[in-house]
Amino acid sequence: MRDQLEALIMQMYKSNILYSEAVREFKKRFILTVLQENKGNQCRAARQLGMHRNTLSRTISELKIAVRQLRDGIKRPPRSGRPVAYEKKAAR
Repeated sequence: MRDQLEALIMQMYKSNILYSEAVREFKKRFILTVLQENKGNQCRAARQLGMHRNTLSRTISELKIAVRQLRDGIKRPPRSGRPVAYEKKAAR
């Protein structure tokens, strides 16, 4: 893996890619990979990346990553469709 990384760095250097562009692209790919593995779940991804969820969320916004596309259409049912866990007490 180290050889592959060194080859990539040399290729980027010879292509005159700026350091800031390289870092931005690496961050984007790395975070995108972890998000894909977690089906867009930012809490789990942040835990695996070793960062706070808010930091990950801010970074996702800065890098313009579309998280909704990673979620595979997983949605919670509306409140009206969820089973009721308890009965509310009547007001006296």
